[in-house]
Amino acid sequence: MKALVLEEYKKLTYREVEKPRLNGTRDVLLRVKAVGICGSDVHGMDGSTGRRRPPIIMGHEASGVIEEVGSGVKAFRPGDRVTFDSTIWCGECQYCRSGRVNLCDNRRVLGVSCAEYRQDGAFAEYVVVPDHILFPIPEALDFVGAALTEPVAVAAHAAAVTPVKRNETLVVVGAGLIGLLLIQVLRSGHSGRIIAVDLDPAKLELARKFGADEGLLASDPTLAGLGADRAFEAVGATAPIQTALSTVRKGGSLTLIGNLSPKIELPLQMVVTRELTLYGSCAIAGEYPLALDLMARKKIDYRAVVSAVRPLSEGASWFDRLYNKEAGLLKVVLEP
Repeated sequence: MKALVLEEYKKLTYREVEKPRLNGTRDVLLRVKAVGICGSDVHGMDGSTGRRRPPIIMGHEASGVIEEVGSGVKAFRPGDRVTFDSTIWCGECQYCRSGRVNLCDNRRVLGVSCAEYRQDGAFAEYVVVPDHILFPIPEALDFVGAALTEPVAVAAHAAAVTPVKRNETLVVVGAGLIGLLLIQVLRSGHSGRIIAVDLDPAKLELARKFGADEGLLASDPTLAGLGADRAFEAVGATAPIQTALSTVRKGGSLTLIGNLSPKIELPLQMVVTRELTLYGSCAIAGEYPLALDLMARKKIDYRAVVSAVRPLSEGASWFDRLYNKEAGLLKVVLEP
């Protein structure tokens, strides 16, 4: 089969590789129909994260059609249209048993190669995944939309771990893909005020289109006096995290979603003396059905965040464009 392989850091090659085979009775062979380029893949391909060690087939936001199932698979059959969780969880550890599968002690993320494991992903014609992370695609949703289920579910998880109350004021710092999806998720079930914050006026315009009541530049001096009840940070760096903290009232909370930087400078005194609560939001823990439903019912306008749908064979050039931060690019979806 053909695959887009990270041969070495910053070098992606579209070439022939061995087609994956079923390894267990609960495995499923999936013909990939659409796969999104995630920011973590773009940041990881230069070696800075330590989680994309070459050679590796990256890609964890995908959809497709089942071609083959293991003997123990009962809920799915060849021909089914499906998407899947980015995390392969064990189902046996204490976190899995309590429903917190995103914190699984034995978790493996598709398309990741790190010190602990190597798991090829979906920038390929075929991928093998266990059946317990599969989800059927609603009839109203196409393969491109289904490939965005993972980032929508990431946004939905951030909303789920945050104790948002009725009519509270919410701030979303970072109007990139996750921030824009989060605004739509929040708006689908929240009647209070939502404020988007970013460096880019064009992204703020999109944020307003997606349901934000207001869009403010990160340099706006009024941010520190907003007194928001909850803030969400979808970048993962010192400056935007400090901005998000400054917008929150005493006793409020900040949910951290972005992890661009492994370490940041935290204004500890601000957190302690104002008694702020920090929540971490990691991946997904059961939000896939909600994400699929929101997109199928057009509560999430996924088409508006897709900048390009191109053949997988062109993947290397699109990675370069994203890595170089080409203006106007949000989500690029590749089709094998």
